[in-house]
Amino acid sequence: MHTVDIEYSYDDLHLVGHLAIDDSKPGTRPAILICHDAGGLDELAKRTAVRLAELGYIALALDYYGGGKRLEPAEVGERMTALATDSDAIRAIARAGLEALLADECADPERVAAIGYCFGGSMALELARSGVDLGAVVGFHSGLRTNRPEDSAQIKARVLVCIGADDPIVPPEQRLVFEQEMRDAGVDWQMNLYGGAVHSFTNPAAGTANPALAYNRHADESSWRAMLELFDEVFDPPASP
Repeated sequence: MHTVDIEYSYDDLHLVGHLAIDDSKPGTRPAILICHDAGGLDELAKRTAVRLAELGYIALALDYYGGGKRLEPAEVGERMTALATDSDAIRAIARAGLEALLADECADPERVAAIGYCFGGSMALELARSGVDLGAVVGFHSGLRTNRPEDSAQIKARVLVCIGADDPIVPPEQRLVFEQEMRDAGVDWQMNLYGGAVHSFTNPAAGTANPALAYNRHADESSWRAMLELFDEVFDPPASP
């Protein structure tokens, strides 16, 4: 297993992503872009890249704040809010990460997916709304709002969003608006709801102080399997889950 930090840039941001690949196997393979949560690039996103590489993919956990590190808690709200209101910036940062991933000779540009956690899921969806040629997009407890819902007509990917049924951050009203957006755009989409799960259900460190955030092992494992099943349908499967 080979992991390496990849330096790249967007505008005046120096970005540092984390690339993982099993380089003992020859040839190209499907490429997976991973968008971290609102706090910044963390060990969970990096471990996700390694898990996917172990299954035969090449994966890059991108960086959307700069420096390839976590923000201080006091910084998160301001930085995320500023980014969330700028669809063009969200999409451009995601494309910069995608370009860094596809620059590796082992990445197959014809077999590409983007996944994301929390706001990272929003970023993966915005990348798809920009019309980039993706095979699949997966959001885990991802925000579903967009400033430009009409752009969903440009989505080429199959879309899977995995949401906690009791998530107060992504409430039923937001889910309904997203559903209608996907229908109006003619997207091949699916939404999985997990009973008893709230926000950040994939993160074992979640839920220490905020009741809206909690790890849920069943939702975590089930949503991971759902993602791999989608990849198997979209790509030639590189390995058994």
